[in-house]
Amino acid sequence: MIASPARSAYHTVVVGAGIIGLYTAYHLAHAGAGPILVLDRGFLSSGASGRNGGGVRQQWETPATIRLARESVAAYRRFGREFGYNIWFRQSGYVFVAEDEGQLARLRRVNAVVRGEGLVSRVIDAAEVLRLVPGIRPDAILGGTYLRTDGILYPFPALWGLYEAVRALGVEVLLGVEVTGIHAPGGRVAAVETSLGRIATEHCVNAAGGWSGELSRRAGLDVPNVTTRHEILATEPLKPFLDPMVVRVSDGLYFSQTMRGEIVGGIAPSATLATPPGMGSSLDFLARMSRGLVGLFPQFRSLRVLRAWSGYYDDTPDGFPVIGTDARLPGFVHANGFGGHGFMLAPASAQRVARAVLGEPSDLDPHLFGPQRFSEPGRALPTERLQLG
Repeated sequence: MIASPARSAYHTVVVGAGIIGLYTAYHLAHAGAGPILVLDRGFLSSGASGRNGGGVRQQWETPATIRLARESVAAYRRFGREFGYNIWFRQSGYVFVAEDEGQLARLRRVNAVVRGEGLVSRVIDAAEVLRLVPGIRPDAILGGTYLRTDGILYPFPALWGLYEAVRALGVEVLLGVEVTGIHAPGGRVAAVETSLGRIATEHCVNAAGGWSGELSRRAGLDVPNVTTRHEILATEPLKPFLDPMVVRVSDGLYFSQTMRGEIVGGIAPSATLATPPGMGSSLDFLARMSRGLVGLFPQFRSLRVLRAWSGYYDDTPDGFPVIGTDARLPGFVHANGFGGHGFMLAPASAQRVARAVLGEPSDLDPHLFGPQRFSEPGRALPTERLQLG
């Protein structure tokens, strides 16, 4: 049975109980901005926050994204002390691999930007890739980049830690409740319409992940967010041999090895296939993933897949998330468009979302992250295209 809200009105209603929504509620509660209500149409971890591979990296194409990622890595390092949950965050690095000179040239440019932000990443040759990724076919890669302080965590204890923390701070979290619309009679947010009825609020945070575009449109806002389904699998366990996350630039193939020995990874979806409904898996994904892994590791040919699943990315045209209050509907705050990398950027991004709710100034460039950027005439600004792994 679904519980009802304890109140008829809240300072803020956060839509989405994933990593972004819960972190936002946590920062708001710490600022004393209650009462706060978090709503989610599913169960805890039913969205992308419970369906990702746990990668957390700081290798990006733009300084703005790198700064958010670096702050987030620092937050995950102290997560156990702050929340009392072990998220098994191991900074064993990310290795991006290139197959030709064009890809390697792109990684060199990324490396220069990353190093310019004070991170000790480096360009590596094929021999160094082989040292970091034992067993990879030497003739399958030309070189790559490596940043040791990137890492991998286990998503579920992070969600549970935040869930328990926000509830301890007095935040209400109701699961299985859908937000069906926004009530804005005076041109600003006055309430959210839900499957439980109308709930009054002056602030609605759209942290609905793959459903955020749908929620924005229900609020009468034209947004460019596009939902795409990405798939992932886990194999039977192998003797531990791989420390870093490995990402191939050409097709977005990524994989890591869990502490139990499983190979967990995915690959960019086929551009020729429409996004299918549901969160199952497809033969197309399994075939392309198998070809990708076996092409790099012929010894994986007989490796069995134990399970496969999928989740939704929330993509924007320029690859940057959407963070901040929408001027077209005061009180409606965006915390979406993370393109499947919400977990990587959540701690730092959610702080900025909370500041937007509180009306505090932001250090984020609105031309890169603001909701209004897509309507700017003649816009010619950076894009973030390292949307891999």
